[in-house]
Amino acid sequence: MKKVILSAVLLLVCFSVLLHAENLKPGFDKSEYAELLKISARQVNIPMDQVKAPAPEKFRFVYRSPEIGLSNQWDLWVSTDSMAVISIRGTAANMTSWLANFYAAMVPAKGSLTVSDQYQFEYNLTDDPKAAVHTGWLVATAFLVKDILPKIDSLYNLGTKNIFIMGHSQGGAISYLLTSHLWGLRATGKIPADLNFKTYCSAAPKPGNLYYAYHFENMTQEGWAFNVVNAADWVPEMPVTIQTVKDYNNVNPFVNAMPAIKKQKLWQRIILKKVYKKLSKPPRKSQEDYQRYLGDRLFMLIKKQLPGFVKPEYFASTNYVRTGKTIVLMPDEEYRTKFPDNNNNIFMHHFFEPYFFLLKKSND
Repeated sequence: MKKVILSAVLLLVCFSVLLHAENLKPGFDKSEYAELLKISARQVNIPMDQVKAPAPEKFRFVYRSPEIGLSNQWDLWVSTDSMAVISIRGTAANMTSWLANFYAAMVPAKGSLTVSDQYQFEYNLTDDPKAAVHTGWLVATAFLVKDILPKIDSLYNLGTKNIFIMGHSQGGAISYLLTSHLWGLRATGKIPADLNFKTYCSAAPKPGNLYYAYHFENMTQEGWAFNVVNAADWVPEMPVTIQTVKDYNNVNPFVNAMPAIKKQKLWQRIILKKVYKKLSKPPRKSQEDYQRYLGDRLFMLIKKQLPGFVKPEYFASTNYVRTGKTIVLMPDEEYRTKFPDNNNNIFMHHFFEPYFFLLKKSND
């Protein structure tokens, strides 16, 4: 009899949740971002009841993952109207977490990573062979996805089909790649087709090259992903970008530059050839050095943290670009008075307080 009553209660609860369920709506919503920023602010390493940021009003906390991969972590929050939030933590105060940021050589946006002896991460963020992404954040995504997918499955079985993806700072960079991966899984039938995702990357650095950005922006262009940045914050300007003549589309003025130069008169040929080399060689050399130091050598440090990780084949590009629909929070005189530049605190414009301040002042 008790089992029958319990089953009836559960059915009523499920019916009530489904009755009040809402679907995600496209477009930037200031109140949505504010709520998600409150959630993200609770991922700092202090008790949630001690966080100075206002508490979320719509969502309640249900799960925090263990630290995995390169000191990565995510939280799960749910609402009474059958929505959920996957909140990716930003950089933690330890060297392992920072290694994920510094491991900035690029890898193809489609491929496979051997991240441990027991785990081969197959991913397809885009089919474009010219697209590439940040290696460290892709490794982080690989570990997080392994823990996230079973929770998505459980949420779906309970009737939750609408999921926000949120991340601030490093968490925002990972949120780009996680979004691409989940959309790819949905497109290939590996997760249910009626799952809905909406992404808010906050204070996010640049996740990949121009061709990855093209795909991400085309995929989410109906209003399903945003990057919110404080214009005074330097983190969204990272990683350093180096563009070479190889970073252009296949049809470009550089393809036939040398053959065209060879057709010129001798003195013109000498001058033009010298100018071309002067302009093209330094970026190429810088890109090679970038890959050597932030790829090959960083790998040795990553290997100490992840013994089973196999060095991937890097992509010969460092053409990092800002990605997705960007919502700019523009500092004004009041902001500059409250948050004056201070080189002794390089993250002063990157923390949650200035973002909350500017968001409150911004137009809807």
